[in-house]
Amino acid sequence: MNKEDSGHTIPCYISAPFDCSYLANHEARNLIIDPKLPLSDALLAHLLNMGFRRSGGHIYRPRCEQCQQCVSLRIPVNQFRPNRSQRRTWRRNQDLQHSISPAEHKEDQFKLYQDYLAYCHPESSMNDSEQEDYLDFLTAPGITTRFHEFRLKGDLLAVAVTDHIPTGLSSVYTFYNPRHPRRSLGTFAILWQIHYARQLGLPWVYLGYWIKDCAKMRYKSLFKPCDGYFANHWQRLKNQPN
Repeated sequence: MNKEDSGHTIPCYISAPFDCSYLANHEARNLIIDPKLPLSDALLAHLLNMGFRRSGGHIYRPRCEQCQQCVSLRIPVNQFRPNRSQRRTWRRNQDLQHSISPAEHKEDQFKLYQDYLAYCHPESSMNDSEQEDYLDFLTAPGITTRFHEFRLKGDLLAVAVTDHIPTGLSSVYTFYNPRHPRRSLGTFAILWQIHYARQLGLPWVYLGYWIKDCAKMRYKSLFKPCDGYFANHWQRLKNQPN
């Protein structure tokens, strides 16, 4: 049971063990907030600040018995300074038009999502997602989620699914047209979320979990400075790669 600042308790459960999706030969378990608990932006902000993450309507935090490699990351918006590569990515995508849409089904967004999974994650079980599965994965009742679109001359190139909470923006999932590799659209989406949070006067952008030994998560630690949630408190991530 986790305690809120008000002294109330938040009911949660430990999942059964399962094979880790990120590290071979590792067994994982999650601490899961009671799915019957009504969600709100304020509650999600509180839980993100305790190292949790949202996937659909489930709020969880890794609770593995012999491994503590999953580290929740957040970027301090006003201290962030892009590196040379990130500055190039930002400039390269200034021809994209941004718009915000509600977290609802749009056929071109769903088609882009399917194309992205088929191209970048062909082994994923999500490749057979139906419309309902897609929205269940990206949204949750009670949470203010927006789909931030990036288009080139009307063509949809990327969607950054973002939770808008009182303490910042939480990057839920980004999918994009993988046939534009020079644009580094995944990196651009994070840079844009940092930029937008700064415009809104919000202090943090939450990136979810980072695993040092997982190559496909390395990009998250390239945003400097960055804070990690270690031993139940936030601290600056040291020795970040260039």
